[in-house]
Amino acid sequence: MSGTWDARFAAEFFGTLILVLFGNGAVANSFLKDTTGNGENGQANGGWIFIAVGYGLGVMIPAMMFGSISGNHLNPAITVAQAAAGIFPWAKVAPYIIFQFLGAMVGQLLVLVIYWPYYKRTKDEGAIFATFSTGDTAGSAMNGFWTEAIGTAILTFAAMGLYRGMFFKQSIDIANIGVGLVITTLVMSVGGPTGPALNPARDLGPRIVHAFMPVPNKGSSNWDYSWVPVVAPIAGAVVGIFIYKGFFGL
Repeated sequence: MSGTWDARFAAEFFGTLILVLFGNGAVANSFLKDTTGNGENGQANGGWIFIAVGYGLGVMIPAMMFGSISGNHLNPAITVAQAAAGIFPWAKVAPYIIFQFLGAMVGQLLVLVIYWPYYKRTKDEGAIFATFSTGDTAGSAMNGFWTEAIGTAILTFAAMGLYRGMFFKQSIDIANIGVGLVITTLVMSVGGPTGPALNPARDLGPRIVHAFMPVPNKGSSNWDYSWVPVVAPIAGAVVGIFIYKGFFGL
């Protein structure tokens, strides 16, 4: 990382904004009534692959823009895990997380502005909520916890390998593309139960927007489940980074 701390905070804000705008924007285009990405009877034309690519590019493009400035965390779980592993200062964890949450909330507000007419046309409360945050489709918080924890552990392990791999000295651009592909693959492979979030800011920031903004036709913000995509990704990221550190060092 080469930017000043102010530049790093700005990078985390704008990077997380882009992540939520691209990712939740893809969900909105798929799920909301009468959008170009939505088919007949509410069936998404692009399907889950369409959404997975949105999230993957939502991580990859900010990584290319801001990775050399802030490290492109975009995720409180990654920030906490790196601090726990001794490669990021604890004193800067709270500011990073604050700017990540602010970016996620502004990104979600932009999704709301762009798709406002389509929120008004959509009567399915579940479809509307899916454009903001996650939940476990089986109604099991424990299943959601393990899904989010395992997925984020894999994400963190893979990201450390891509950026700090011992065996291949690939360029930073290849590592950035790799992280985007990891996110895309995780959304497709472990996204069935929860969404997934893999990121407390990506879930809780939009959930706050859902709760406090006058979203048309909205239902519950599902606060009973909200702790899962906050606690589980942090736990998973810490486990993932220490597994990598134990075998390969940092």
